[in-house]
Amino acid sequence: MSTCATVSRDLGEPISGTAATATTWLLLEQPGPWGADALVSSHLDPALGRALHAAARDTGVRVALIRRPGRHADFGAPPLRQVFAAHTVPGRAWLRSATTHDPRQLLDVDFAALGGGDHRTFDSALHGGPHTGDPLALVCTNGKRDRCCALLGRPLAAALAASGVRGAWEVTHLGGHRFSPTLLVLPYGYAYGRAEAQAVKEVLHGVREGRIVVDGCRGCSAWDRPGQAAELAVRSATGEDAAEALSVVRTTGGAPRWEVTVAHRDGRHWQVVVEQGTSLPPRPESCGASVLGSPARMDVVAVRELAGTARMG
Repeated sequence: MSTCATVSRDLGEPISGTAATATTWLLLEQPGPWGADALVSSHLDPALGRALHAAARDTGVRVALIRRPGRHADFGAPPLRQVFAAHTVPGRAWLRSATTHDPRQLLDVDFAALGGGDHRTFDSALHGGPHTGDPLALVCTNGKRDRCCALLGRPLAAALAASGVRGAWEVTHLGGHRFSPTLLVLPYGYAYGRAEAQAVKEVLHGVREGRIVVDGCRGCSAWDRPGQAAELAVRSATGEDAAEALSVVRTTGGAPRWEVTVAHRDGRHWQVVVEQGTSLPPRPESCGASVLGSPARMDVVAVRELAGTARMG
C-alpha cells in the first residue's frame, strides 16, 4: 500500500530547543521571575542551576522550571516545591511526581538512567511515585527569553487555570516561540503551537483517553525534527490517534532530506520522506524581532506503507 502526501511541518526549531531529543522532562517548581536562561537567572540558586545543566547534558533529560499561573511577585523560596519527571518514549511513557523542601535533592537522581526511562532514582531521592492527577498542560511564559511567550502564553495559562484545568502550569522555554502560545502536554510529550484554551481542553481530554489530537500539534519531544514530522504525517494519513501506537525506529540521510521509518505497535511500518524547506515569505521569527527571517521547516513529501508489514492480532 502506498500513500503519498505533501505536508508542511513549519517547525522552526526542535521542540527541545537543541539538536538533541528530549526523551525525559524534569520539572521543578520555582515561583518568581525568570531570566532568559532561567535555571541560572531566576531565584533558584544559580550554582544549583549550573549543576542541573551539567547533570542533564547528553542524557536525554531536559530540566525546566514551572510555576502556577498568576502573578509572580517574589515572596521568597516556597517551603515545599512540586517536582515532576516524565518519560515520553511511546510504549514506555510515564509521569512521576514528588515534593521537596530542598531542590538540591534533584542532584541525587541518576540523570542517565532517567533519560533512558528508569525512574527508580527519582523515586528514591525524592520519595516520588506515579502521578495520579490530571495530565500536565505546560504553557511557555518565559518572556525574558522571548516576549511572545509572556504576551501570549500568560493569558492562555491564566485562562486554563481559571476554567478549572488543574494540570495547568507555566514553564520555561520550550522552543518554537514564534508559534506562541506554545504548550507541552505530559505524559506523552506532544507540543502544540498557537494554542487556544478550548483547543487545549480538547487535547487534554484526548490525553486522558490515551489519544493524541493532531490539529496544531508540532510533534513528540522524544523524536528529532524529521521524526516529529514523519510520525505526525503517518497519524494524518492513517487516522491513528492512540497515544503510544507509533514509534520512529530509523532515520537515514541528513539535511536537507531524510528517510524516516515509522512503526506501528501492530507490526505495520511506513517510510516517510522529509525534506527541509524554507518558510516564505520572510517573516519575523519572534515578537521582538526587527529583522525578517526565513526559518527552516519540515516538508513531508511522501508516506509509503512498506510491503510485508501486517497488522497483528
